[in-house]
Amino acid sequence: MNEEIRAAVDARLREKGLSRADLARATGIHPNHITRALNTPGGRGGNVPPVWQAILDALDLRLTVAPGAAKESGEEEGAG
Repeated sequence: MNEEIRAAVDARLREKGLSRADLARATGIHPNHITRALNTPGGRGGNVPPVWQAILDALDLRLTVAPGAAKESGEEEGAG
C-alpha cells in the first residue's frame, strides 16, 4: 500500500464524514486492523502481498485508487 492510497482513503473518510471506527463497522474489520493498515507505511497491515508486488513491479504497474461509479455519476452509493 502506498502513501497515495492511504491519503485517498483518509480523504474519502473525511469527505463522507466517517471515522476509522465507522469504516471498521462497515467492513467488519477490527478497528486495530484498519488503523494499522492506514498508519503503517511498509507495515504489516497495509502491505500489498509480495506476490502481487512482484507482478506489479515486473509489469511496471502501480496500485491506485479512483472514485467508484456512483461517485462519478453523482448518485449516492448504496442508493437504489
